[in-house]
Amino acid sequence: MSPRNKSILITGCSRGGIGHALAVECQRRGMTVFATARTPSKMSDLEDLPNVTLLSLDVTSPTSIADAVKQVGVTTAGHLDYLLNNSGQDIVLPALDLDIDQGKKMFDVNFWGVLRMIQAFAPLLIESSGTIVNIGSIVAYLNTPYTAVYNSSKAAIHMLSDTLRLELAPLNIKVLTVVTGSVKTNIHQNSPKFMLPTGAAVGEGGTATESRYLAVSSTLEKRWNDQVDYDPSTPQDFARDVIGDVLAGATGKIWRGRHASETRWARYFMPVWLSDMILTRGTDLDKVGKL
Repeated sequence: MSPRNKSILITGCSRGGIGHALAVECQRRGMTVFATARTPSKMSDLEDLPNVTLLSLDVTSPTSIADAVKQVGVTTAGHLDYLLNNSGQDIVLPALDLDIDQGKKMFDVNFWGVLRMIQAFAPLLIESSGTIVNIGSIVAYLNTPYTAVYNSSKAAIHMLSDTLRLELAPLNIKVLTVVTGSVKTNIHQNSPKFMLPTGAAVGEGGTATESRYLAVSSTLEKRWNDQVDYDPSTPQDFARDVIGDVLAGATGKIWRGRHASETRWARYFMPVWLSDMILTRGTDLDKVGKL
C-alpha cells in the first residue's frame, strides 16, 4: 500500500493546536485522516478537506472510543496504519495548591487516555502492522516549576511508549515517541484554568486556606496566557517534520520543536545547578513566602 493510501487517526485536533496541524499535513500528503476532538465544532474547518473524516472522541470515555473504533473499522475494512495520540491537558499551578482530583482528571487524559486508545485500536493496528505515535514533551526531562503534574504525565508517557515498543514488537506494531519542544498551541485555552487559593475557601479542620505562592500570581497568569517568550515553533513546521519522520518509518524517539535538540544533549552534560538556574529564571520563585 503506498503512503497516499495510508490511514491515520489523530486525537486532539481542535483549531490552533498540534493535532489540527498534523491532520492538515497528513491530508496534504494524501493520507486518509480521521481527525478527532471532544467538540467537533472546534475542528469544523477540516470538514471540507478531501479524505478527512471528523469524529467526536473523548479519550477518557471507553464508550466514545469504542464508537470511534467501529467507525474507523467500517471505513477501512478493519485496518489502521497510524494511531497518533496527541490529546492533552495542562495545569499551571504550584504543586502545593493543586487539587488532587483535578490532577487525576488531567492524568486521565494525558496518560490513561493514551493507553485506552492503544488497547482499543490494537486489533486494527495489528491488521496493518501499524505504528503508534505518542506526543511526549521535553518537560519529561525538565523539572519546570508550576507544571509538576503535567511534567509527570509526560514522563509517564515516555516510559509507557518505551515499554510498549518492546511488548508490541512481536505483533509488528512500531511505537514512536515524539519528544516535543516549544510549540505555539492553544493547550491552555483547551484546559481547565485553576486559581491560587486566596483564603476564602475552607480546608480540612475548618481552617481557611491561602496559597503560599500569591506573590507569583502575575507570573502564573503570564504563563497561562503564553506571554513567556520561549521562541516556539509553529504547529505547521512541527507537523511537517513529524509526519515526515513517521512516514519514513521512524521508531523509538524523535526530538522535534524549538529547544528539543538542546534538551536532548544538555540533559546529559549540564550540571544540576545550572539546569535549575535556567529553569527558575523568570519564575519569581524568589518572591515566594515574602508577602
